[in-house]
Order: sequence, then structure tokens, then C-alpha cells
Amino acid sequence: MDKTLPKLSGIASNILKAEARELLKVADRIDESVVKAAKIILKHDGKVVVCGVGKSGLIGQKIVATFCSTGTQSVFLHASDALHGDLGVYRPGDPTILISKSGATDEVVRLIPLLREFNSPLIGIIGNNDSTLADMVDVVLDSTVSSEADPLGVVPTNSTTVTMAIGDALAAVLMTAKKFNQEDFARFHPGGNLGRRLKLLVRDIMTPLEKVAVVLPQQSIKEAILLMTKNPQGAALVSDDSKKLIGLITDGDLRRGFAQNENINELKVIDVMNNKPIFIYSNARLQDAVTLMEDRISQIAVLPVLDENDDKCVGLLRLHDIYQSKLV
Repeated sequence: MDKTLPKLSGIASNILKAEARELLKVADRIDESVVKAAKIILKHDGKVVVCGVGKSGLIGQKIVATFCSTGTQSVFLHASDALHGDLGVYRPGDPTILISKSGATDEVVRLIPLLREFNSPLIGIIGNNDSTLADMVDVVLDSTVSSEADPLGVVPTNSTTVTMAIGDALAAVLMTAKKFNQEDFARFHPGGNLGRRLKLLVRDIMTPLEKVAVVLPQQSIKEAILLMTKNPQGAALVSDDSKKLIGLITDGDLRRGFAQNENINELKVIDVMNNKPIFIYSNARLQDAVTLMEDRISQIAVLPVLDENDDKCVGLLRLHDIYQSKLV
């Protein structure tokens, strides 16, 4: 490292901790006002207009993107553009969210009389409660921060993080009120991986049973290895004669079995299998499978797939296939 540089370690951690502290503060005071703002938006059948300039405008664009993807029709309007012809976007009664750290942003303040002519209810995400803008809007979402987090204390850091988080909180309240669900989310995200996972089912991606090694509990480990080599999916399903799941053998189970037993020639499937494997049904959403496999301390690489009607084995789902599939 260049010795002429100041000490850099710890700066990033301190920034994140400072922003986290400000978020905790705003969480204690914002709940009721967010509900009031949500009720204003829910009363209107049209769109929400989000307005700001500078960094506040950029955060406003992100809030609009979140609203639109979660069922709240919304557009961004730059305050300067609004004063030069873009007020034509309004329809009577469209609520407006005005974003300003100072509460005195000239372009935003000048808009208020014009917006009242459109009967626009005004919601302010404002970083100064003792400000002109705070006195003029219908609901204030208090985004005040004690300071910025950067070394100079002037760069929008804490303030922009808090403002964006308030937008997320408002979007979440609106989602809950509208009973916005995973099907709705998938409909608005047809081109993204997450949207496709919410639309696709496990059966659309899984490896069917005929291409999976299937063994009985009393078969030898040698037979299991031969079948796993013929059908290299990284695991073998252990079932009874009626195809009901009894266990699972993964490559890792084989290695552990060999390490723990001196005479591997005498090993049976039942000696090394996992007799309580986690499984999923074929009609489950693919995203549910991803959550089941990844949201744990130790990830699961393969899942037995059962028929939802009779609990019989119908295939195997691999995490690798989910991420490599052209469908996802």
C-alpha cells in the first residue's frame, strides 16, 4: 500500500453503521405518517407523481421504479421540467410525492400552488420539519438525519439512504393494502430471472425420474455408484418398490460413508443414505425451491421432487440446473 495514503480501513464499516443508525431512528417515528400517505394514494384510482431535483430526483426515480413493479402506477417528474410544460402529465387528483432534504428547494416550492390547481394531495419526504415545504404539504414523511455519514459531513449519504428506505416502506404498505402477491410480481417482471422463477414450476426444470439414479435401500453401494455414473445428477433417490421416497444419496454421502467404514464392499445404500431428505413437490414455484435450497446455513444442491397427488418420486431438481436453464 502507498504509505502516503491515510488509513482507509474502517471507513466503509463506519459509513454503513452510521446509515444503519439513522434508519433505526426514522423507523421509530415514521410508521403512522406512512400509513396516512398510503391511504391518500389508495383513495385515488390514477397514478402517483414523484417529484424532486438533484440527488432527491434520483431517489425519486428509484421510488417510482419500486412503485411500478409492485402494483402502484407511478411516474417521475423533474421539478424543473414541471415548470416548463410537463405538468400535462397530471390528471385531477393525482397525488404527488415531493422530495426535498432542505424543505426549501425552490423548484419544488414553486410547484405547490400549481399542483393545488390539479387537486393533487401532497406528500412530502422532507429532511427539515421546520421548513416551507413541510408547512405546505398534506402529509410529511420525516426524513431528517442528524448528519451525513461521509468524512466531510456534507455529501448526501444518510439522507439519501433514509429517503429511499421511506419510499420502500411506503411501497410495502401499499403492496400489503392491495394484497399484491407473487403472481402479480411475476406478471410485472416477465423478463427478469426472479419473475420467471415465480411463474415457472419445479416440474418445468426438474430432471425426470427416468434420467435419475433410483435405488432400493438394500442394494449395494457399488450398484448405487454404477447407477449414479450412468445418470450423473450428483445424487440418487432411494425409494421403495412403489416409488415412495425413503432417502437420498449424494456424492458427499458416498465420500463420508467411505471415510467412516473400513470395508466398503459390504456397505448398503441404507448405511450411507440421508433418511430424512428435504424434498419439494412438482407443482411448487421454482422460486420456492430456490429459497428452500439457498436460505439456510448449508445450501442444498439437489432436491427430490415428489408428485403432489400421491407423494411418489417424479424427479430431481438441481440448483445448478435452475441457474443454467435457458427458461430462467
